Amino acid sequence: MKELVRSNDAVLISFVDALLKDADIPHFVADSHMSILDGSIGVLPRRILVDPDHLDQARRILRDADLGHEISAAG
Repeated sequence: MKELVRSNDAVLISFVDALLKDADIPHFVADSHMSILDGSIGVLPRRILVDPDHLDQARRILRDADLGHEISAAG
């Protein structure tokens, strides 16, 4: 799995998750339960990981949704 997005913004993570689900792109939202440790204040970022075979397609979808600036450099 490759990192597509890393963010503290729960709304952004939910939106990207929905976009990828709609496109049937295999992905995983990592660190979603870490808010328990940080007291739900959003200090720890959540990550969306994508199957490497679908990474280019996922990036295209984010760019089409005007979210290209959110694509992680780590992926």
